[in-house]
Amino acid sequence: MDQWRLIPTIQASGAIQMAIDTWLLEQHRTNCHPPTLRFYTWSPIAISLGYHQKQFPEFWRTLTWDGNAIELVRRPSGGRAVLHQGDLTYAVITSGLGSNRMQAYQTICDFLIQGWKQLGIELQYGEAGRGYIHNPNCFGTATGADLVTNDGVKLIGSAQLRRDDVILQHGSMRLKPDAKLFAQVFGQEIDGIKLELSIDAITNALIQSAREHFKINLAIQDLTQSEWSEILASSSSGRRRSN
Repeated sequence: MDQWRLIPTIQASGAIQMAIDTWLLEQHRTNCHPPTLRFYTWSPIAISLGYHQKQFPEFWRTLTWDGNAIELVRRPSGGRAVLHQGDLTYAVITSGLGSNRMQAYQTICDFLIQGWKQLGIELQYGEAGRGYIHNPNCFGTATGADLVTNDGVKLIGSAQLRRDDVILQHGSMRLKPDAKLFAQVFGQEIDGIKLELSIDAITNALIQSAREHFKINLAIQDLTQSEWSEILASSSSGRRRSN
């Protein structure tokens, strides 16, 4: 069996989370790091923009929630804006999945489908056509890279970045979104799904599903101090380049 790394759940700002994912991608691309699975949450609440997303409402820059500023951060991956509040994000960094982008998406997403099935929720792929690109809200439509319930409610929106043969795929699993905040950000009502599951229960089910689906061993390892130093340095340099 192949050996992957499982990084325990991290709560951090969007800028830090994106720096971690980008660092893991580059480490794997340069053969310095094995394939990796991780789950994380965003604090403070954030809106993440797709790498190529040029247009978004100007008022997003000054949004607050419960008296705290909402972070606006750009993902290294594509797609449209995601509100990270009441959600759980997964990230898979791996290689060797071939050149077909949609096949790679589905190879990775199948572990999510299997894991959520064990939790009692059946998921399937979305069917939105190309018109989705005109909607700035990732959860406003569901493409073939997204997962929806049998009732058509989008539970997971995913995005991908490929460098050489290496893929970073990460996605937001919408667990307990605040309907009022969602409407304030996107001007749309949210299609809700009542989930009474804890983050631990969800991650445990998905970790077991990943083991079985990818046929891997998972070595649990926190980020080391030296790894954190590299990630924080890359995050700081990235912010300087964007200013």
